[in-house]
Amino acid sequence: MACSLIVGLGRSGVGAARLLHAQGHHVIVLERDDGPQQQSKAQQLRDQGIQTELGCPLEFSSFQAWLDQVEQVVISPGIPWDHPTLMQLRDHGVTVRGEMAVAWQALRECPWIGITGTNGKTTVTHLLHHVLNQAGLHAPMAGNVGDSAAELGLQCMDPAQTQPDWIVMEMSSYQIESAVEVRPTIGIWTTLTPDHLERHKTIDAYRAIKQGLLERSEHAILNADDAHLSSQRLSWPQAAWVSASSTKAGEKGLALWIDEKGMVCRHEGPLFPANAIGMPGQHNQQNMLMVAAAALEAGVSPELIEAGLRSFSGVPHRLEALGITHGMNIFNDSKATNYDAAAVALEAVPGPIALLAGGQTKEGDAHGWLELLRKRASSITLFGRDREMLRTLILDSGFTGPVSCHIDLVDAVPSAIQAGKQLNAVSLLLSPACASFDQYQDFEARGDHFRKIVNQYPQ
Repeated sequence: MACSLIVGLGRSGVGAARLLHAQGHHVIVLERDDGPQQQSKAQQLRDQGIQTELGCPLEFSSFQAWLDQVEQVVISPGIPWDHPTLMQLRDHGVTVRGEMAVAWQALRECPWIGITGTNGKTTVTHLLHHVLNQAGLHAPMAGNVGDSAAELGLQCMDPAQTQPDWIVMEMSSYQIESAVEVRPTIGIWTTLTPDHLERHKTIDAYRAIKQGLLERSEHAILNADDAHLSSQRLSWPQAAWVSASSTKAGEKGLALWIDEKGMVCRHEGPLFPANAIGMPGQHNQQNMLMVAAAALEAGVSPELIEAGLRSFSGVPHRLEALGITHGMNIFNDSKATNYDAAAVALEAVPGPIALLAGGQTKEGDAHGWLELLRKRASSITLFGRDREMLRTLILDSGFTGPVSCHIDLVDAVPSAIQAGKQLNAVSLLLSPACASFDQYQDFEARGDHFRKIVNQYPQ
């Protein structure tokens, strides 16, 4: 009997297994670990009739018993597309796909809005989901946020469930490269800066993956304020370009912009005030314009878009305001896992800034981040695995304020608060510029821990 092999018991692997099982496939899940957490997940799947094998490393030998009957191997986004074992499987004629491709098969009758970009995609996803639903549409979000794509596919199989008017899907480069079948009705590309180069090796390879998604989209929406994207404007003559820059207002080829009176405009005239979005920073003006362009394409009126924007409360872990302590505004920006995202935060919040940063560094250009540190940070408190490396990098850049190092957030937060008080900082900002995996399961866990610590301090 033909079978589908699912690699891993993570969020996407479990979703893919459940969806394919519900569709009538013979499913076998292979997981390399066999700890208590994996045993618990495995038992839950077995209780649903899904065969699950633990202690199966990602090696060709783990698959050999099923090679004669395997229909497809489904991988999670965390597995490199060029992993040697996957290459061996392909050489044996085995179809290898990502979880997103499995979800697309189940959901392709619904119109998709595929959102990608180095930074900004999570905010755009949450904001667009909110605006569409506030306008009376059923528009669930999934992918990198919310439910896994496959889990959403499973929910939509239930005849008692209302079918989506739109699917708002956040898609990382990892998910895109393993699901070239996905062809969104609307594609949004927020920004492009070097990221995930430890996996994709070059910025050109990274760009090509994201570009592929937009080329397969019926309607493309792009950020004209991003230098990398804007340099390619002539290659995208049919795309809807948006800009929050006053120097580009009304420019030929723009779909939406902000005029000198602070109004969101298109060539037919003004739509609504740009201050309808309450989040700080020009980057959030850009995010708002991309959301507005997508909502207009989806048939939402400017009036309803404005109402949705005004009722949006923000995204957890992305410049999330946590109140005030010792006269400082506290911001949780744990989602900033690279230098460019952290630089955006440094520009957005009021200064001077008492900064918390650190974790597991990623490849990328730190020049812009370091420059903003010198301009806007009064003190820097570092934590996590690569704290000493960051300290050397910061001091070598010419930063003259105090820089301290601590093992973890428990020690780092009180130190940052003390430094902020001494130097009259206006904002206390957690914007790590690093991945979280040295100490946390993900950036959400890191942000939740930060929130818990600062909540102990008086408002």
